[in-house]
Amino acid sequence: MEVTYMILADKIIELRKKSGMSQEELAEKLGVSRQSISKWEGAQSTPDLNRILQLSEIFSVSTDTLLKDTEELSAESASVQETVETEPPLRKVSMKEANSFLEKNEKHSIRTAIGVVLCILCVLPMILLETLGDTGDVIGVALMFMLISAGVALFIISGQGMKPYEYLEKEGIDTEYGISGMVSDKKSKFAPKHTLSIVIGVVLFILSVIPFIVFETVLKDGNFSDVIGAAVFFTMIAIGVALIVRSSIIMGGYNKLLEEDSFTREKKSHSHRPSPAMTVYWCSVTALYLALSFLTNRWDITWLIWPIAGILTPVVLILFPNKEK
Repeated sequence: MEVTYMILADKIIELRKKSGMSQEELAEKLGVSRQSISKWEGAQSTPDLNRILQLSEIFSVSTDTLLKDTEELSAESASVQETVETEPPLRKVSMKEANSFLEKNEKHSIRTAIGVVLCILCVLPMILLETLGDTGDVIGVALMFMLISAGVALFIISGQGMKPYEYLEKEGIDTEYGISGMVSDKKSKFAPKHTLSIVIGVVLFILSVIPFIVFETVLKDGNFSDVIGAAVFFTMIAIGVALIVRSSIIMGGYNKLLEEDSFTREKKSHSHRPSPAMTVYWCSVTALYLALSFLTNRWDITWLIWPIAGILTPVVLILFPNKEK
């Protein structure tokens, strides 16, 4: 029988992942910070004797198994062994592949954010050119579809570039030594930026209604104030959404490699396809939005269909639950 040698950092990573725990969950059980777990797994520091004893109890292995070089993890723990026997083989991820994924995920976040901005701002030409009459309507519609086409093109190009890494969302992974520590360090440094992006995005959503009030008060021309207010409104919404989308995609990339948050092995095993009812629902909402907008030519009002549809989404999910696992 071939003997495999592992250092303590590798053993902690393997046992944690086989137990389905994130670094945060393990840190909570041990009473330490997540950064401490990250340093242990990155071989930047070593847990003291008390933590070693706690780790052996949490993972149901002996201290010898943790401290000795020879790997006998599956033989030591029945609970872990059962998990290994019932789970599919883990997908190996090299350092080169991890770095390539993070680089492409960064580009993916930018392209997706720009695509979202273009789709949100597609209504502006119709609003801004409304005063030109029929000519303005024709030009506005043409520009609207051009913006939508550009946004969709970015989504497709970006999505195709990320296809080779779809397994990170569906399969359990076994990362090469050093990846966990590297990704954890990047995630820790990005966390404050992520929080700031979410806060700014939400604040922009809340403040987006102010331009209507301000311009209506300052400008005497009601139609002109409505146009300018709507333009600023959609711009603020677009910027807020772009910040949240880009930041969430980058943070999601770190979580995929660490198998944390929404990408733990347990959640991957229970993942399911989108509900067919939801697909029909949103296609119907889109068709209704376009139909009403073209028939009434009130693009400044018909956008309200989207927040209303969002509020009704939980009702649709309750009435038409997705039973496909």
